Amino acid sequence: MRETGWLGWIWFAGIMMIVMGSFNAIEGLVALFRGEYYVVTEEQVLVFDLTAWGWITLLIGILVALAGGALLSGAAWARVVAVVLAVINAVAQLAFVSVHPLWSTIVIALCVTVIWAVVVHGSEADTTTATTKFESSPHHR
Repeated sequence: MRETGWLGWIWFAGIMMIVMGSFNAIEGLVALFRGEYYVVTEEQVLVFDLTAWGWITLLIGILVALAGGALLSGAAWARVVAVVLAVINAVAQLAFVSVHPLWSTIVIALCVTVIWAVVVHGSEADTTTATTKFESSPHHR
């Protein structure tokens, strides 16, 4: 089987997950070490205090970045984990939307794009990875 252009969507999803995870980790670290950066008023809804939110966001960020790296490997389990973590990340951003509405909206849109790419074009990664391994095998030549 030959590689098609749709594999690029899986690469895009993996790279975007690494970027989103890195940004989430930075958001979490800022909440932990410079909580005054985030201005939260009484009208805004933030489910946890900033310290708890910082740890949660940091953990989600690390997991999302690792899942993005695993997604680039083409493993089937990585696609499932990537979709689950993209959903968790999108929902987590809803709690943060009152603090940073534009950023949260962008991250949610990116999560939806990643989910779409992985669900619709994920099987392309399996096919291409298996074909590439077979073609590069010394017994095949």
